[in-house]
Amino acid sequence: MQYQQYPNTPRAQLCTSRGLAKTILLSMVTFGIYGIYVMSKVSEDINIIATRYDGQKTNHYCLMFFLFSWLTLGIAPLVWFHKISNRIGAELVRRNIPYSFDASTYWLWSFIGSLIVVGPFVYLHKLLKAMNMLSASYNYYG
Repeated sequence: MQYQQYPNTPRAQLCTSRGLAKTILLSMVTFGIYGIYVMSKVSEDINIIATRYDGQKTNHYCLMFFLFSWLTLGIAPLVWFHKISNRIGAELVRRNIPYSFDASTYWLWSFIGSLIVVGPFVYLHKLLKAMNMLSASYNYYG
């Protein structure tokens, strides 16, 4: 008997253990390389989770970080984070996951929240939590 892959069954399990403390500590130890790795995995995972439903593709974080960031004088990261935040929020809604996350989360916490210093960390925590929820849903439902 030949194994049949069901259409909604995930081909691989996505990471559901992203965390703020782990990301910050390992980023400090690796001089920022781990942070780049985490955001690269976020961009890859959202493409795996959402592309067949919304038809979009998020550019890889390394492409944006190493190439477009300096070419656009820092504007590309703003656009990239805005778009990925909206895409994650839309996928949360599509999967009926009760968690509030979208581009306004990015703008409020990363920019206005930077006035109280901890805002960007709150945004990163919310981003990682949203991706953990989406990955868990994908791992279970496909």
